[in-house]
Amino acid sequence: MQTWFLALLTIPAFAQQPCAELIHLKLEKVSITSAQVVPAAKIPAHCAVKATARPTTDSEIRFEVWLPVEEWNGKYQQVGNGGWAGAIPAGMIAAAVARGYAAAGTDDGHSNQVQGALWAIGHPEKLIDFGYRALKETSTHAKSVIQAFYGKAANRSYFVGCSDGGREALMEAQRFPEDFDGIIAGAPANDWSSLMTAAAWNAQALVKDAGSAIPPSKLPAIQKAVVAACDKLDGVSDGLLEDPRQCNFDPTVLICRAEDNDQCLTAPQVVTLKKLYQGPHNSRTGKRIYAGATPGTESVPGGWSSWTVTSPPQKALLFGFGSSFFGHAVFEDPKWDIRSLEFDADVEYGHQKAGVILNSSSPDLRSFRARGGKLIQFHGWGDAAIPAASSIDYYERVQTFMKRVPDPRSSSQEVRDFYRLFMVPGMGHCAGGIGPRNFGQGSPVAGAPENDVLSALELWVEQGKAPEQLIGTGMTGTTPQQPLTRPLCVYPQVARYKGSGDANVAASFSCVTP
Repeated sequence: MQTWFLALLTIPAFAQQPCAELIHLKLEKVSITSAQVVPAAKIPAHCAVKATARPTTDSEIRFEVWLPVEEWNGKYQQVGNGGWAGAIPAGMIAAAVARGYAAAGTDDGHSNQVQGALWAIGHPEKLIDFGYRALKETSTHAKSVIQAFYGKAANRSYFVGCSDGGREALMEAQRFPEDFDGIIAGAPANDWSSLMTAAAWNAQALVKDAGSAIPPSKLPAIQKAVVAACDKLDGVSDGLLEDPRQCNFDPTVLICRAEDNDQCLTAPQVVTLKKLYQGPHNSRTGKRIYAGATPGTESVPGGWSSWTVTSPPQKALLFGFGSSFFGHAVFEDPKWDIRSLEFDADVEYGHQKAGVILNSSSPDLRSFRARGGKLIQFHGWGDAAIPAASSIDYYERVQTFMKRVPDPRSSSQEVRDFYRLFMVPGMGHCAGGIGPRNFGQGSPVAGAPENDVLSALELWVEQGKAPEQLIGTGMTGTTPQQPLTRPLCVYPQVARYKGSGDANVAASFSCVTP
């Protein structure tokens, strides 16, 4: 009775149905399990609707829709997941509600209480749910809930995600271009099957024999050597590499000249490091399968020492992801050993079996562009989970495809008119690391468009003003670290020091085409 009374007091006058009544809302193959007003605490008071969609007999897609009871901005935001998903991304939903959005998220059709992707063994429909169906189910039904609660539809819809959420973001642009007006795809794991192939490549390099593993204690020496060789290539000595692709670092400079210690690498460890930088290649043709690790942030906390180079190597996060993808989703054998992967036929089978479901790597964004959609993608150069060069690879494939296939539905054929990529020096996986790593991503507080990527996207979608640059804040990579601001430029541009002024201030840089 108290919840019902509170709902009556706080629901805006234009609401069609009170919050508690939404539990009776009829949606196709959906069960609404609860609908109640959550009083204001860290975020504004909102109507929280919990539901489960069962589009197939083997589907159980949980999703939640949170609706501000006051000061709704009239917009809808759907948020993405991370890793193998398996839980409602409540923190990101809360951040969206704090900005005034009606927001929703899903668990992608399974519970993360089950290790890795064991839930996929014998359940092909659940793999499809994770791949893309849960996204569509959530967006379709969340918009119906919004219509019922407010008595009108959202006037704009946005999708925001990073990592697996970035994969989901690009999946929406490719498979469901009508769903969202604006999309943010952070560090997208969009070529999922190739990324997991890279995880297996790294694992095999590190466990080839007893001497192949690189101890985490050697990572500071590796980063120090890389920075010494390449830091000045961008004109500023700040411990950051503006574009690590320009760094031709040779790991052999670190080879031990005497006894083994943390300041050098043994010959087998040099071979391993070269393989990590190289990335996976086809064992038969020698063709590159996926981007390799990026030099310059090897010892930054939360980077290589979490994702790749651990002791023992089997503790690495990527080791677990690669094992679960091939062992659970591809070969459906929980006893499968990542050391057995063959980088030709096995990789191709992985693409055909699961990649066609999970990958959002199609370069065909014509329908999203024709509908007027806008896409911002970002990726940190210090990302140890998903190599940053993979975002450049995808962006350039889109450019090539869209130029070759003119679309009469669009007045402009320029990719940058609807899709912009920002590469972030030093930033780790979605956030963290060093360098200009903060630009509003995931923030519950809206900032100025030049400092806040979501505000920049809103301005682009709603007023047609495309972001020419963002301003990131963070710390230098030097010792001791210093605060800095730095422009984040629209790819392929990079930030170039003007030659005078404080090198830790954004105004001392300009965006130029290299």
